[in-house]
Amino acid sequence: MGCFPCFGSEEVVTFHPRDEGDVKKEERPMVAPRIKTLSSGSDRFRSRSNLGAKKEALSLKDGSGVTISAQTFTFRELAAATKNFRPACFLGEGGFGRVYKGHLESTGQIVAVKQLDKDGLQGNREFLVEVLMLSLLHHPNLVNLIGYCADGDQRLLVYEFMPLGSLEDHLHDLQPDKEPLDWNTRMKIAAGAAKGLEYLHDKANPPVIYRDFKSSNILLDEGFHPKLSDFGLAKLGPVGDKSHVSTRVMGTYGYCAPEYAMTGQLTVKSDVYSFGVVLLELITGRKSIDSTRAHGEQNLIPWVIHVIGNFNKLMQPKVTEDSGSTDFQ
Repeated sequence: MGCFPCFGSEEVVTFHPRDEGDVKKEERPMVAPRIKTLSSGSDRFRSRSNLGAKKEALSLKDGSGVTISAQTFTFRELAAATKNFRPACFLGEGGFGRVYKGHLESTGQIVAVKQLDKDGLQGNREFLVEVLMLSLLHHPNLVNLIGYCADGDQRLLVYEFMPLGSLEDHLHDLQPDKEPLDWNTRMKIAAGAAKGLEYLHDKANPPVIYRDFKSSNILLDEGFHPKLSDFGLAKLGPVGDKSHVSTRVMGTYGYCAPEYAMTGQLTVKSDVYSFGVVLLELITGRKSIDSTRAHGEQNLIPWVIHVIGNFNKLMQPKVTEDSGSTDFQ
């Protein structure tokens, strides 16, 4: 997959709520800076003789004077935090690269460190988009970006650590001793993820299209509180009288809306389709695409259409026991 235009060198976009009275204190739209590059964590060390000094925040400013602060780290700091990225700290891997659990020596905070795979599907543009998006957009159902590293050719992102992993971890390929999620927890996760999308679509102005909504990108905090993560493919939505944004088709097979896949015309409805796929994963316990199943059952959407009238067959057995099929109906 290639790069895509999102924040161009001449583009300045103001995020502001559409209804000031409805935006909670923790939802903080901001102004996007006009910026091509990010400073590296090593810059501040070259200007200081005391390597143990308090960490300095990166200040990004646009023409309007709005400042966005994002903490910078050196590669050495993050290598120390993850014990040189040892396998025992490995959490998982995605399109961006590998994710490790880390411990920041300066603050004692437990974090997740995502390291860009230089040979992977995403690159510097996606890295920059993710730093900007998560610096501009704040909501209880969006993961919190703590900082980043752009030290030499290294590109790493530092997030709050989500102790329960991803939704995918709790839906698919469960260990025999691990209980499936109960019905109430599944609906709690769906509702929280929907609130995150609502914020991106309706509170941010212009709207932000997530473009990669899937179970592996929904991370779970204590109490199964869901937060959307991985904004490298996010795209600014249409404004004014425009109905869509034309762009290269990017996303994950099985979650990508067919209209977008066929035409390249992106709207917020593309995210809504992906949300529907995840909702069906929550209900059925099945993967969006599962090549291990019999022919006719490998693609979740056609299979659901075929069995839609049979609620007991549609719902995962454990979920049926917890909720009762009559509740679902």
